[in-house]
Amino acid sequence: MRTRTTTRRGLTAVAALSLAAVALVACSPEDEGTDGEGSGDESSAYQDLLDGGIVADDATVEANEWASGVREAGVLTVGGTETSELFSLLDPTTGVARGFDAALSQLLSRYILGEVNTDLQQVTVDTREDLLETGAVDTVIATYSITPERAERVAFAGPYYSSQSGILVPIDSDITGLDDLDGATVATQAASTGVTVLEEFAPGATILELPDHAQALAAVQQGNADAYVIDQSLLLNAVVTNDDVQIVGEPFGPGDNYGIGLPKDSDAQEFVNEWLQQVIDDGTWAELWQITIGDRADIDTAPEPPVIGSVEGS
Repeated sequence: MRTRTTTRRGLTAVAALSLAAVALVACSPEDEGTDGEGSGDESSAYQDLLDGGIVADDATVEANEWASGVREAGVLTVGGTETSELFSLLDPTTGVARGFDAALSQLLSRYILGEVNTDLQQVTVDTREDLLETGAVDTVIATYSITPERAERVAFAGPYYSSQSGILVPIDSDITGLDDLDGATVATQAASTGVTVLEEFAPGATILELPDHAQALAAVQQGNADAYVIDQSLLLNAVVTNDDVQIVGEPFGPGDNYGIGLPKDSDAQEFVNEWLQQVIDDGTWAELWQITIGDRADIDTAPEPPVIGSVEGS
């Protein structure tokens, strides 16, 4: 498997009971010292999943201009991240990202190329559309919420994952739910759906917009914010690896549906949707969720994947 990372400047929602279990697991002594790459068994299962990924026949690829371009280049250039514990985390010793999103990009490259070969370009919420529009990346797979506004600039395959908003607080916080955010300083990621969710559901909060997940988490840990509101999926990353924070309250807000970002004026969407449906139908999606999220968070049952094309903008 060849994967190169280049730095570029510039869950059906998990039930509240499961989230509580995650928080308890994350804070238990048994989890202390757990590394981001998981156990050897998990690594082996992850690799086996990639090795068993479906491969498109030549006629399928040749009939699609976008996929043909990827095959001609010999690599799938992916806009993603290397800091998301459960979705895409870079292993500095191998230079390879692992996680739910990372695996989807790797499986998609295998489908097109016959082997896993991705070039991971780091993106932020401010750069994703620009990179797709300029052709700097072939696709963006980065917990990328589908919205009508974004769909005016890019195409979305999927959704491939659904979540809702959650609240992350210090382990000793008095905040227990949404009502307690009134008067609190609440961090979220700038230009993310977290901003609009807070404006609607916690109008009494002071919103602290920060560039990325790591900085928002740090704001809570360092006492610069009382809470952090964003998709539950991102908060799961935090509680799995940090024993000083927890998720509180019930999930809230509209469903946040992640899509695979693609160039707007291309035939990529239909191609990727057909591949994604196969991945769902053959059980790969559920197996991938269990390996990358369920096993790490002590959740035994994978959620139902969302229905492709069911969200405005997809």
